[in-house]
Amino acid sequence: MMKPFLRKLFPQKSSPITVVSGLPRSGTSMVMKMLEAGGIPPLTDKIRVADEDNPKGYYEFERVKKLPDGDVNWLPEAQGKSVKVIAALLEYLPGEYTYQVIFVNRAMQEILASQKKMLEHREEAAKVSDEKMAALFEKHKRNMIAWMEKQENFTYIEVSYNELLKDPLPGLRKVNQFLGSNLDTKKMAAVVDPKLYRQKK
Repeated sequence: MMKPFLRKLFPQKSSPITVVSGLPRSGTSMVMKMLEAGGIPPLTDKIRVADEDNPKGYYEFERVKKLPDGDVNWLPEAQGKSVKVIAALLEYLPGEYTYQVIFVNRAMQEILASQKKMLEHREEAAKVSDEKMAALFEKHKRNMIAWMEKQENFTYIEVSYNELLKDPLPGLRKVNQFLGSNLDTKKMAAVVDPKLYRQKK
């Protein structure tokens, strides 16, 4: 065992943090549930409970939303686990950790339809047109992918929510390989619930 004073001189390598990211309503909660089934524990506080928009739960950790305010003291707890971080907050993750990001893509029409349905449930109205929102989302995604490619402590893989629903195993094998090939992909595939695929386009 390494002595305490030597740990300060030669710090032990930290475990990578598995980040599930993407645009809002892109299927990140399902991927979090898949990772949990496959063997990676999620970092979640269960504050945001399941509802009609996400019957299987949101798998969120509220302090993630405070990243822009500098709330990063929870990051050590995330090592070796998965945590959901929307695309807009990726750039606030501190540089002293290693991140392996699973970026979830979904057909844009489905994202917009799901977003609109959620607003209806909250009795809110969309503030911009679908066309403008789609353009903003696409630009935002391109910017975040380009940003991750420049970060030495980030690796990432893109997965399709639509393909995972249609035939999950090919995509999950790629995810498993990306994360070190220690996951149970059959258990992960069993998470797929076609009944929850409600915004098909």
